[in-house]
Amino acid sequence: MLLRRLLGLVIIVLMLTGCNRVEEDILKRLIVGVVSYGASARSNMENYSELEDYLSNQLNSIIELEPAFNEIRASAQIAQQRWDLVFAPPGLAAIAIYHHRYEPIIPLEGLEKLRSVIVVNADSRFQTKAELAGETIALGQEGSATGYYLPIYNLYGLSFAEVRFAPTPKTSLEWLDSQEVAASALSLQEFNQHRKNYKHDRFRIIDIDSHPIPAGAILLANKIEPERKEQIKSTLAQTPSHIAASAGFLPNEQIPQYEYLVDVIERVLPISERIKEQPARLYEVKQEIIN
Repeated sequence: MLLRRLLGLVIIVLMLTGCNRVEEDILKRLIVGVVSYGASARSNMENYSELEDYLSNQLNSIIELEPAFNEIRASAQIAQQRWDLVFAPPGLAAIAIYHHRYEPIIPLEGLEKLRSVIVVNADSRFQTKAELAGETIALGQEGSATGYYLPIYNLYGLSFAEVRFAPTPKTSLEWLDSQEVAASALSLQEFNQHRKNYKHDRFRIIDIDSHPIPAGAILLANKIEPERKEQIKSTLAQTPSHIAASAGFLPNEQIPQYEYLVDVIERVLPISERIKEQPARLYEVKQEIIN
């Protein structure tokens, strides 16, 4: 009798273990990284709720949305291959593709040609970007195409008293308004969005980058096995239009090209540490050859 009971317990344990293994095989986890900052971060994340349900049902997976509230945090997650899918703005997309082997699969909504601008107060004495040399300026976080890489590229060769890194474009304009900085760099789109909080003639643009920057993209991590990659691609490509619109991507459009932006980033990387010094020198210092 005792032996029969023991056998029964063993069978039950084996059955439970088997069920758990089946469940683990079926319910795979997919971590989706999203860059979302500012006061509207919570509402922005709500835009992905329908996509979360759709992916969960179609892929039979646990979908875990993970927001990053600035580009620094997002860059770290990408470098560690923490995110399986990434809704990446252009700067992060370029870094992830060319340095961390992520694959772009679908473009995000956005302006076809983003522009980076340098802004000053309307009553400022500065008329050109070269005149800003020796002043304190505000850039965006490392990873931002329009707030970090492009302005550094366009200011290359100049030296500043200090470079401050604004956590959000809104903060960058707040610093400028309070005259904590002489100029701020951000995208034209972000500038037009946040300038509405001030008098219409509070700021003016002294430099606008002429190079077209593509919109962001949905990226897929290289670590995912090929069969599952194809399943994810197919599922996203067939996303119902209202769900895709809410999450801000374009399933049937061509993937953006990031070659120019990669060239800009490669030029900026060697001086990334010097930018944090005081004074901040936006150029490489040639080492003297000692005989």
